[in-house]
Amino acid sequence: MTINSLLPKTLNSPFKTERSSTLSTRQTQLAVFLSDLGGGGAERQMLNLTKELAARGHSLDLLLSSKTGPFLADVPESVRIIDLGAKRVGKALFPLARYLRREKPAVLLSVANHVNLVALWARRLARVKTRLVVSERNQLTLWSKNSTKTMDRFVIPKLIKWFYRWADGIVAVSEGVGDDLSLQTRIPREKIHAIYNPVARKELFEQTQMPVDHPWLQPDQPPVVLAVGRLDQQKDFPVLIRAVAKVRKIRPVRLMILGEGSERSALQKLIDELGIQDDVTLHGFAANPYAYMSKAAGFVLSSRWEGLPGVLIEAMCCGVPVISTDCPSGPREILQDGKYGQLVPVGDINAIANAIHNVLDHPDKRTPRESVRRFELETVANQYEKVLFGKS
Repeated sequence: MTINSLLPKTLNSPFKTERSSTLSTRQTQLAVFLSDLGGGGAERQMLNLTKELAARGHSLDLLLSSKTGPFLADVPESVRIIDLGAKRVGKALFPLARYLRREKPAVLLSVANHVNLVALWARRLARVKTRLVVSERNQLTLWSKNSTKTMDRFVIPKLIKWFYRWADGIVAVSEGVGDDLSLQTRIPREKIHAIYNPVARKELFEQTQMPVDHPWLQPDQPPVVLAVGRLDQQKDFPVLIRAVAKVRKIRPVRLMILGEGSERSALQKLIDELGIQDDVTLHGFAANPYAYMSKAAGFVLSSRWEGLPGVLIEAMCCGVPVISTDCPSGPREILQDGKYGQLVPVGDINAIANAIHNVLDHPDKRTPRESVRRFELETVANQYEKVLFGKS
């Protein structure tokens, strides 16, 4: 039995489009497929890339399983938004196939493993010649191992091994992600392109200068250590909170965490149990985290695993001294073995506390601009163009 035998022969249902009365008013050169435009780092970075490619003159459609998320307002007018109307990525299969059959874009870029699989199946179903490039964001081994979902732990890795070979191009966000993906799928490593996320850009540097009205970030206040990310298991914020509690016993310090997620109540409970609620806050989502970063005394990434943590690069762009767990993968590549920031063992409360002390002891030691040259938008967009359009 083949996948084609499981799929219907006709694709007639409508889907929603924005900024155009009809879909087939121009030949789409490039389509980018995401689940939504939620407030995560992957969505932010792919939107940056989309903006740059559109500015370079590529006719571009942004395909969303569900037209939701705080970054919707940032999509440029030149980009056509296609709402596939699917609350779950899996349900976007047939709407995406309908889109591909009708529009026949030259290239489709999909982002994240669930989305990639749907894109691969949709192209096979649509029977079009669209070139398909998939982007892998996380280390497959650790992502699946640490997931609480049976599908992610056992099914998705097998599907990736079987179906990623259908892709015309595979992009990994770091060398470590590429190495792991090749090992798990047996896809030759030379067929996987490592391209960093387009983090360093003009708008980011401009946003660092914006004011922040939070009282903790005003002059003559105790130093603030900042963290940014989803409140979930991967980010390991309990370890960071406990590390700050240790530092706080010796010197004034505050911790601010920007982000939302499923572990908010558990984290707040830990903060209350430690009695540090006056100096630790779960701030929630911030539309401009860079203004916070530029005014913090230090930034900490406490993750158990990553692909290429864009938030760490963003903090470096803001000049704030950075601390990161030496998790697989990305931080060691980004910090160049500790040249541009402190690397500490995963889950080590004492090591994080000591690194925070070191940052607070050297308040004038900022991260140099040269550290982020590899992540500049123009550089990354050039690399993506070569893979997307098959340029040598």
